[in-house]
Amino acid sequence: MDNFFNDTPDFKFHLEHPIVKKIVKLKERNFEESETYDYAPLNHEDAIDTYEKILEIVGEICADTIAVNAEGVDIEGPHIENNEVIYAKGTTADYKALYDAGLIGMSLPRKYGGLNFPLLPYVMAAEMVARADAGFANIWGLQDCAETIYEFGSEEQREKYLPRFNRDGVTAAMVLTEPDAGSDLQSVKLKATFDKEKNTWILNGVKRFITNGDADISLVLARSEENTTDARGLSMFIYDRNAHAVEVRHLEKKLGIKGSPTCELVFKNAPAELVGKERFGLIKYVMALMNSARLGVGAQSVGIADAAYREALKYAEERAQFGKFIVKFPAVYEMLTNMKVRLDALRSLLYETTRFVDIFKVYEDVSSSRSLESEERTEMKHYSKLANVFTPLIKLIASEACNRMAYDSLQIHGGTGFMKDFPIERIYRDARITSIYEGTTQLQAVAAIKGVTTEVFLEQIKQYDSEVLEDSSTRVKLQKMTEKFDAISKKVTETNNTEYLDFHARRLVEMAGNIIMGYLLLLNSQRDEKFSKSAKLYVNLVSSENKEKFDYIDNFEIENLELYKLTQVEILKAAEELEEV
Repeated sequence: MDNFFNDTPDFKFHLEHPIVKKIVKLKERNFEESETYDYAPLNHEDAIDTYEKILEIVGEICADTIAVNAEGVDIEGPHIENNEVIYAKGTTADYKALYDAGLIGMSLPRKYGGLNFPLLPYVMAAEMVARADAGFANIWGLQDCAETIYEFGSEEQREKYLPRFNRDGVTAAMVLTEPDAGSDLQSVKLKATFDKEKNTWILNGVKRFITNGDADISLVLARSEENTTDARGLSMFIYDRNAHAVEVRHLEKKLGIKGSPTCELVFKNAPAELVGKERFGLIKYVMALMNSARLGVGAQSVGIADAAYREALKYAEERAQFGKFIVKFPAVYEMLTNMKVRLDALRSLLYETTRFVDIFKVYEDVSSSRSLESEERTEMKHYSKLANVFTPLIKLIASEACNRMAYDSLQIHGGTGFMKDFPIERIYRDARITSIYEGTTQLQAVAAIKGVTTEVFLEQIKQYDSEVLEDSSTRVKLQKMTEKFDAISKKVTETNNTEYLDFHARRLVEMAGNIIMGYLLLLNSQRDEKFSKSAKLYVNLVSSENKEKFDYIDNFEIENLELYKLTQVEILKAAEELEEV
């Protein structure tokens, strides 16, 4: 199998984006660490060369180990043995391969054993891992928890926990969800009490749907303030598995991502350390962790979409019907071409979002060691604003698109795709969760609608348009789409009706996303001609999608909301009558 990095030239293209130079310079503090660490880069070119060499190693492991083991892992799955989650043999081999290569804790500072990578190459690695095995991507990707400890933990906690990632290859988990607190995390009940005699916090309660729940190091959301029921009573804690105070009560049997253990956990007087300040667990720390996780699901979704496209193309080129290969039939090559241009668009949005998060994060990190200049503070706020709305946007757009592409890929396979003879059957199942966990598509729309109401999306779209060097039919279409989007957004927001806005939120957000991705492809084509075809075809494709959304909103009378509510009342009433019978 080809190296996953080398067979995807887009990675190098996105590493060469002009703004990456600023990110690397800030991340490397003007390359000062080259005097302390012999593996630290001397300059920008040296840094990019390092990223590419490491990503090539990831690509090799993905092709030769993770992808090869994926089917066996899906069949075997994890199990519980003596209150311990035992991974499938292939999962253990996958993790060991990445650990042996020094790829656990890639983005951590060098003083804690990391490679000090920006998010950009790390997210590229995450995309490749997901393309190889989406379930394993969850286990490897939870090293994001180390970033949260670095960002909000004390220096003592950093020195205690962070070196273990690269040195010992520890695993991590976000322990947030409970039986009665899924999307509504402010309802978390797991109790945290401070034991004065032992001078430690103690956790008691149940957590459910915890990915990689039996991990070595867990970040746990718990209620530390008595007599509270909202987010202000929640704090975040570090639980070390070596305490042996958690029962793994159950492993979920799932539709997909079967290699990734999803656990129900019972905390029984489990000792834990408070992260940061009390009461900030949900409103600050978990929100930061979730933003990182959503970017991770974006990468996972693009990886799955890429895998689905490649499987479809391979099958279509080899499958003959009616005397010719099916790739030559218009009905099939239309699907394949639309998949390819969507993939190009998704990847462009993923790495644009990652660059926004990167700049904001590196400025935030730099500010801990020196005062930012006025221009730097302004730039940090600007990119923070962009990151806050682009993160839910990529999660929504990419997860829904990867489900659609997995569907189309299986359709191209026909009846064969429904069987376990080809990887698409697993890919199709794995894709489904991406639009559910780390915040459903519906919740992402609620988060991303701020980009519409505050006109952050519109301002960025105008910025993109100003960077286009030449007029073209594609640019004209994008400008017309932007005018329609602006008009319909104002029509909805000017009603000052929150319920009406929420009702149309997803349509408005997706309209913005389509325009943004169209512009990104057009700008890509200015740096590399190969994107010209994708830009033209993608904008043709989504212009009709946006028109459909525009027409629906424009013709929707606000009074119709009552009809939707009435329909639900009638359904509930009918259900009650059936129960009585």
